[in-house]
Amino acid sequence: MEVDDSASEEDATMDVNISCSDESAEPTRKVEDKPQCESDYMTEDEDDPDDLYKPEGTIHLDIDAFSQFCKGTSETQQRLSKPVFVRGLPWKILAMPREENSRDASRLATGPRPTKSLGFFLQCNADSEEVAWNCVASASLKVLGQAEGAEDHTRQITHTFYPKENDWGYSQFLTCDHLLNPENGFIKNDTIRLTVHVSADAPHGVQWDSKKHTGYIGLKNQGATCYMNSILQTLYFTTKLRKAVYDMPVSQDDPDNNVALAMQRVFYDLQHSDRPVGTKKLTKSFGWNSLETFMQHDVQELCRVLLDNLESKMKKSPVEDTIPNLFRGVMKSYIRCTNINFESSKEEPFYDIQLNIKGKKDIMESFREYVQVERLDGENKYDAGDYGMQPAEKGVKFMSFPPVLHLQLMRFQYDATLDANVKINDRFAFPDKLCLNEFVEGNGQDYTYCLHAVLVHSGDFHGGHYVVFINTGLRPPGEKHKPKWCKFDDDVVSRATVRDAVMDNYGGDDGESIGRTYTNAYMLVYVRQT
Repeated sequence: MEVDDSASEEDATMDVNISCSDESAEPTRKVEDKPQCESDYMTEDEDDPDDLYKPEGTIHLDIDAFSQFCKGTSETQQRLSKPVFVRGLPWKILAMPREENSRDASRLATGPRPTKSLGFFLQCNADSEEVAWNCVASASLKVLGQAEGAEDHTRQITHTFYPKENDWGYSQFLTCDHLLNPENGFIKNDTIRLTVHVSADAPHGVQWDSKKHTGYIGLKNQGATCYMNSILQTLYFTTKLRKAVYDMPVSQDDPDNNVALAMQRVFYDLQHSDRPVGTKKLTKSFGWNSLETFMQHDVQELCRVLLDNLESKMKKSPVEDTIPNLFRGVMKSYIRCTNINFESSKEEPFYDIQLNIKGKKDIMESFREYVQVERLDGENKYDAGDYGMQPAEKGVKFMSFPPVLHLQLMRFQYDATLDANVKINDRFAFPDKLCLNEFVEGNGQDYTYCLHAVLVHSGDFHGGHYVVFINTGLRPPGEKHKPKWCKFDDDVVSRATVRDAVMDNYGGDDGESIGRTYTNAYMLVYVRQT
């Protein structure tokens, strides 16, 4: 480990909620509060502390005789906490006294004695002899304020832990002088208290049994089929669709080009297998060659192709209405003259809704823009036939929403200024419970939805990685349910928190985690609860 103020051997740039007044501490940085849903749905059960595979955990370490600790070196005064297991790996707090960066040695040689600081690190799986494991984690490192009114000093890290970098944190978290000064409120009875809250993804390169830890299994990635895997898992967890797929009549003729038969096989294997499921027969039925499995296709288009194929195979069978009954809503496009009693309108079905997110703070704002009335007047008047050119209002209204609502967030758009296609990483909030009654032309029904799936993209317009978070704990209307989120990352399935699945995928820079700017939701699935 280096001796500069860095994350393990590098600089950790995120640094928030700092409450110290010492010159050596960075200024406080205000982090925008994330909106919290008030519904019962967002309340999840606490993780069992004895569960070795929980998605997050908290580690504690008290450093007693801290004044003596500060007089030592990183070799003589290294302290380790007891391990806390997260995702099956042992995590510990590693603390030691550190001197100011050696790159300042020439200045220090003629100046005062080197400044001692607290080196504060999160350590993962340090005793393992495995050489190929890795685990992505985010954590908040805190020195607790112990005096009345004293605030904690908190800094954030995000890191991929692996054998050569199995610890990460700050070499100069706070100076020893600052911590030892009783006016700052961190020391009590010559003891300081450290805590780390760590949230980790499922590790790679170690034995991970998705079925054992979650009850579900993943899908193999053929090269660039992670986006397809996300769609397939989303459709599989639409229970009524899965049952209909099993019940639909399927011919065994030409099995290599039979999309419906291939879907049946994938769904059956997802339900009954103990190992990740392959999708080569399914992509072959699409007519894709091996090269095309290394190309990312349009997610919305793929979803429609799959549903269209299934709907076609369900024709003239007892389940022929399943897909329209689940996914089809109706909207009305209209032009209404304002000075005369004349309206032209057309109703048409939809299977998903594309929402503009640019400049919008949340779903409700996007929906309100979607139904916003456009004024047709001046040179843009409407030709009302025998009534001539008339001022009018143009817009759309929703006549009904489907039981399963697919929302496409338009993160991938053409930028005329740049003359290029870009990904919009702006912050865009979405709730766990969504009420759309205000957008439906009164039919007396209640359109209240619960969030079922969040499809997430990490990267830019030209490529990246896709995963999906699915609330496997969702229950039918009238039944009490607690969220039970799981993350489906190709062949690895792991439990996730509400924050992992929802708030962390709003997009934008929340000031807390490195790399989150490019990770955000691009498609949402809501299930009607009334």
